[in-house]
Amino acid sequence: MTTPSLSRRLGLGDAIFIGLGSMIGAGVFAVWSPAAGVAGAWLLLGLALALVVAFANATSSAQLAAQFPTSGGTYVYGREMLGEWPGFLAGWGFVIGKTASCAAIALTVGAYLAPEQPLLQRIIAIATVLILATVNAFGVTRTARLTRIIVVIVLAVLAYVVVVTLLAPQLPTADAGAPIGPVGPYQVLQSAGLLFFAFAGYARIATMGEEVIEPRRTIPRAIVIALLGAAVVYAVVAVVLLTQLGPQLLASTTAPLELAVRLAGLSGGWPVLVAIGAAIAAAGALLNLMTGIGRTSLAMARNGDLPQVLAHVDPKYQVPRRAELLLAVVLCVLVAFTDLRSVIGFSSFGVLLYYTVANLAAYRQSGEHRRYPRWVQVGGAALCGLLVVTLPWQSVLAGIVMYAVGVGYRLVRRRGTAS
Repeated sequence: MTTPSLSRRLGLGDAIFIGLGSMIGAGVFAVWSPAAGVAGAWLLLGLALALVVAFANATSSAQLAAQFPTSGGTYVYGREMLGEWPGFLAGWGFVIGKTASCAAIALTVGAYLAPEQPLLQRIIAIATVLILATVNAFGVTRTARLTRIIVVIVLAVLAYVVVVTLLAPQLPTADAGAPIGPVGPYQVLQSAGLLFFAFAGYARIATMGEEVIEPRRTIPRAIVIALLGAAVVYAVVAVVLLTQLGPQLLASTTAPLELAVRLAGLSGGWPVLVAIGAAIAAAGALLNLMTGIGRTSLAMARNGDLPQVLAHVDPKYQVPRRAELLLAVVLCVLVAFTDLRSVIGFSSFGVLLYYTVANLAAYRQSGEHRRYPRWVQVGGAALCGLLVVTLPWQSVLAGIVMYAVGVGYRLVRRRGTAS
């Protein structure tokens, strides 16, 4: 049975802003604490490694998106270039990994708006999920417009934090916080795997193949431009936080930018303003990642890899409303019972495996479809695999269990279809 297609309404600027909104809000306010907790003063090296992996993955996604301009991202690329099972593993990794990302980001909204109040944090996170699910239900153009506004606000808040923190003297509590254990190559690689969580938002652009005007030209350009823009932002913020707060204090707080402004001597409403800006940024990333999961779920349902009921496209607003509503329910459950650090690691597990498939699929491309040398894809796949095995063992175990669930579901479904 054929299902309606999504409509092409987004231009290059829309795609770039959606990518920036997915990346900047996804990690710039949330990922520093777990990464600093394992890498300490070597955090910047972990960030550089994460960026190298992200660049290889982004160029592979860009190359594939030019050949396959449809919804689904690497789920579709894997099916077309490698076969049904690799495509399914990529799609399942994206859905579970990005769902965990969404939970982490929703919890970040709560952490900034209600510090030191765990119950209220979860209530705010659930309310945020429900509000953004409602926005997405009324069409992708509304999502794009809201994203532009959010990105501008976020960049203004980040610029303010950077300037204020740099102008402040060395903060008196720069050596505070719990001591960090020994740091070696393994810990640096582990921090890179956690920091990769922040850059993975460019996958959102690759899932928009059915909604972007001239996708063969627009999507590859948008992916690279958005990644480079996000890389500059992350590098600047990382240097400022690490030099002004110190690795120990950075590792001990879930709201480092708000803390930096407060320790710089600004009282009154300024730390509150930064906290609100951080919450807005996280909400912007959540908005865009939820739409990406909906589109990949739609593509998987069309091929029978998820329940067929999720293949429905709303005839009026041209969105996969059922997939997005199911996602909202799952997210409400996750934010009610999980913590930020665990879902970041689990997210990285699923998304790194997703990009392993993307690199392998891009490696198989040839002729007019090849834009980047094959050694880039080989390096990207190898680094993704390396970062996976260095993630916290709890994240790896949870990822293996979830993949087992997905594989089991597909085997049962295929057996039922064949009989």
